[in-house]
Amino acid sequence: MRYNPHMLLQLLVNGSGNFAANIFVFLLVAVALVISISIHEFSHAYIANKLGDPTAKNMGRITLDPRAHLDPMGTILLLVAGFGWGKPVPFDPRFLQNPKRDSAIISLAGPASNITLAILLSLIFHMFGLGGITGLFVRLAIQYNLVLAIFNLIPVHPLDGFKVVNGLLPQELSYQWIQLAPYGMWILLLLIFGGITEQVIGPTLIWGMKILGF
Repeated sequence: MRYNPHMLLQLLVNGSGNFAANIFVFLLVAVALVISISIHEFSHAYIANKLGDPTAKNMGRITLDPRAHLDPMGTILLLVAGFGWGKPVPFDPRFLQNPKRDSAIISLAGPASNITLAILLSLIFHMFGLGGITGLFVRLAIQYNLVLAIFNLIPVHPLDGFKVVNGLLPQELSYQWIQLAPYGMWILLLLIFGGITEQVIGPTLIWGMKILGF
């Protein structure tokens, strides 16, 4: 299954001659996305609480209930453009024993959970030789978990990768890195509309799917 960030948009606009089939695939992708985003944001909240910050817990974010985690625009964009996000999980560095390190761990938890889920689903897929609708759904779930992980690991604020990189930098470089945060959204938009994110996500996803046996 090759990565096509506009797969769903093309499917619905151009059609395949079977409207019902198109809608069905769209719904399968939507369900896969709901699961992927919910697990991603839940993991941020869970790890933040484990590291001593109860902010997300007090907001009811330590749950797999999608209603607590979905961002409508982020979900729609992931469906039609190949990138997206969930509702950000807030955390307060003042509660963390080592704010710089722990912030990186909290940020890494989301993408790591998606990669872990993709690996587990691929094992189930190959172990049981899944085919048909179930096999299609599992493949879509694997693909979109990887897309979510890859996109969020791009080291640009406000994505998770920005804080992950900051956690790895020595203090002097960390201070300089943080100065880039106010420009992050503009940089991210430039990368998206310049096609750079697609060039990063596409080959990385294909490589990841091959490693998982697809």
